[in-house]
Amino acid sequence: MKYIACTFLLLSLAVAGQAETPTLTLDRIFDSPDLSGPTLRDARLSPAGDRVTFLRGRDDDRGMLDLWEYHVDDDRTRILVAADDVVEDEGELSAEERARRERARIADLSGIVEYRWSGDGRFLLFPLGGDIYVLDMTAEEREVRQVTESEAFDTDPQIAPDGEHVAFVRNRDLWIARIDDGSETRLTDDGDEVIANGVAEFIAQEEMGRSTGYWWSPDSRHIAFLRIDESPIDVTLRYEIEAGDITMIEQRYPYTGTPNVTYRLGVADIETGSIEWIDLGEEEDIYIPRVDWLPGGEQLSFQRQSRDQQTLELMIATPGEGAPEVVLTETEDTWINLHDDLHFLSDMPAFIWSSERNGYRHLYLYGLDGELIRPLTAGDWAVDALEGVDEELGMIYFTAAEVSPREKHLYRQSLVTSSPEIVSRISRRGGWHEVSMDREARVYVNTFSSASQPPQLALHSADGERIAWLVENRVSGDHPYARYRDAHRPTEFGELVGPDGQSLHYRLIRPAGFDPEKRYPVFMHIYGGPTHRLVTDSWSRRILIDQYMAQQGYVVFSLDNRGIVRQGKAFQDAAYLRLGQIEMIDQMVGLDWLRAQDFIDPERIGIFGWSYGGYVALMALAQYPGEFAAGVAVAPVTDWRLYDTHYTERYMGTPQDQPEAYEKGDVLTYADQIEDQLLLIHPMADDNVLFTHSTLLMQELQENVIPFDLMTYPGEKHAIAGDAQRRHVYKTITRFLDRVLLPGEK
Repeated sequence: MKYIACTFLLLSLAVAGQAETPTLTLDRIFDSPDLSGPTLRDARLSPAGDRVTFLRGRDDDRGMLDLWEYHVDDDRTRILVAADDVVEDEGELSAEERARRERARIADLSGIVEYRWSGDGRFLLFPLGGDIYVLDMTAEEREVRQVTESEAFDTDPQIAPDGEHVAFVRNRDLWIARIDDGSETRLTDDGDEVIANGVAEFIAQEEMGRSTGYWWSPDSRHIAFLRIDESPIDVTLRYEIEAGDITMIEQRYPYTGTPNVTYRLGVADIETGSIEWIDLGEEEDIYIPRVDWLPGGEQLSFQRQSRDQQTLELMIATPGEGAPEVVLTETEDTWINLHDDLHFLSDMPAFIWSSERNGYRHLYLYGLDGELIRPLTAGDWAVDALEGVDEELGMIYFTAAEVSPREKHLYRQSLVTSSPEIVSRISRRGGWHEVSMDREARVYVNTFSSASQPPQLALHSADGERIAWLVENRVSGDHPYARYRDAHRPTEFGELVGPDGQSLHYRLIRPAGFDPEKRYPVFMHIYGGPTHRLVTDSWSRRILIDQYMAQQGYVVFSLDNRGIVRQGKAFQDAAYLRLGQIEMIDQMVGLDWLRAQDFIDPERIGIFGWSYGGYVALMALAQYPGEFAAGVAVAPVTDWRLYDTHYTERYMGTPQDQPEAYEKGDVLTYADQIEDQLLLIHPMADDNVLFTHSTLLMQELQENVIPFDLMTYPGEKHAIAGDAQRRHVYKTITRFLDRVLLPGEK
């Protein structure tokens, strides 16, 4: 009896132990506190390098952000500004601010969502509730002071380098205000429904990586700004469908093949209010993706990109001295990827520039006359970004995919190198390193994550030595994810060989309780678009969704096809004029590999994607009917003629010049071939991938009597950011896939 009792006790303890290791639920993934640990955004070093500031979500509301600091001298982390201590209720955002946040992918955040340091390190500037506030970091009592107060919604505030003025956009005009007394000056006065000054136009925000339309000069005396004229763009009606209302919005949306905005580039003198206009050339059908001042503030550079995006010119203008000069010209037979790697040196007449002209993005040193001085990096790997320049020591710092396209690391190189192919790696831990350096490139903030480690924030010296943890985020103790750690499934990375011998990187997560003798269904999670990789050794909420699916009994699989960044220009160029075709060829390599594995049930493979991933999921079902058991497409593009100019024409040309590419890249061309089970999901107020994309597909499927499941979300934008709605969409997806791929198992 004693033996039986002991056996029973041990079994009870084992069962209790198992019960203490819970698995993920969708409700918990989207609940607070965030399973990833503290919600950290926008970590920045102060100009003096004595502190690091960042935005942090609250434990009970991860979407509400406050401003925090880590102080180097006393090794303490503390809150600087709680958003609701300044403005108890932000009220309703302006339509322009809502759209701007949607473009910046922060529509689900509130509180202090952005901030800036003054160049002298005295002030921290942030907008809140439509007004602008500053925190004086030198004051004994750090009180927040309101700079602007108006009925209008002031956006995109930027503080002058000398800390005396703040510039901002109000009602599509450019204004400045003195920080000491709040007195305001209006620099432009013609902003209206079609004219905007200092505003980044829709495609600049959405497709060009430019979120502002004005730039302070280094000496704080002038502001360069873009004046955009939207009148060439036809007004179209876009319908935002709410639960009980339909709003018809007149929008000047630049559909591919139609006119864009036109630009003027002005330089405003903040003392006199006078404006000098820079000659942009005779051709008006261009893009101005970047504007930068040279050191000293006497000269201004801007980049002029051709409409077909196959030519990019770096121009330098000297206000008051005639037409600008073309310093450097890039050309491509396909398209040119934009970058933020231009850096003018202060101690010599030269600049650093990046280019993909030799097959991979690398850094180069040029003289101001446009002559190449020397390459700074070289090799069969891509630079991600120039992170810092130490002119005193003659060193540059950059992030790159030198180890693998799956990882991102920090490197160092000499400005006088004669061996550009030999670079020094600074970061060591395998995974993903996002870096922000101080102005002198002596210290940096590193946000590190991997497929098994949520983001950690640390301060490092330029040689990589960790000075201090800002947020160690160790998954132990009372960390929100600690109780789920034992259930976390490892991510496996590998490479397949594509049709033309190229490497196709994949990641795979085996299900909980994996038994190699069993056959499992597959959750094939894809994106496939040119601008974003899924197969990275990094952490995101996507990781938690994939972990949830693995713990529910799925093999989770993702593959990065040709056309995607970080594997060289040739790997990307394969997608030129072939969107919707090249992705499918490579994704089918992944499908064939899966089917060849003994632990995969080839009859239970489902494919899921959002946005571009939704487009690829639809193309998979439409071009390869019968190959998948099920597909889920959320907010998918179905007809590229309904998408914007800069993104679509970059890869497809215009519909007028390349009708065959558009026909072959159109989901509707193949929709009548869909025979596998489909769940179509679309937010009904989407202003990025318009709801029309899905209504056209609905009609095509109905006319061909093809059954499909449908879920729509009234009032939601592209990201479906509502808390309940985001939970609902993933529960809808998993319920559909479980029904099709796990029948009788749940």
